[in-house]
Amino acid sequence: MKTQNTALRLGSGTGSLINHVISGMNSSKPEVGMGATILSWSDRYAATVVEVSKNGKEIAVTYDEATRTDNNGMSESQEYDFTSNMDGIKHYFTLRKNNQWIRKDESMKNGQRVMIGKRDHYFDYSF
Repeated sequence: MKTQNTALRLGSGTGSLINHVISGMNSSKPEVGMGATILSWSDRYAATVVEVSKNGKEIAVTYDEATRTDNNGMSESQEYDFTSNMDGIKHYFTLRKNNQWIRKDESMKNGQRVMIGKRDHYFDYSF
């Protein structure tokens, strides 16, 4: 039996092994105020769920303010404190048939993903 790989494609959908792995994981059931992580090519952005549709298949998130707390400089090892911005610009994601949260109006194959249930932030200094 062939299983569908729902993760972002490494090398074409993401340049980060971590983002590839995270994008293939199942998210938690979204609730307003819950942490989230928006996945990009190699960066990750902390966010907060600010809206959940009645049917639970569309959410809005806002980017959190992420303040770096370590002294590691341009390093892979990064630590942040997060402040939610419930009044920020809303970014909409929909739950797709592959059980992934993908930016509204983007393709299931290469659309930007959000992981619900955990805040994470990472800046890739190599770009």
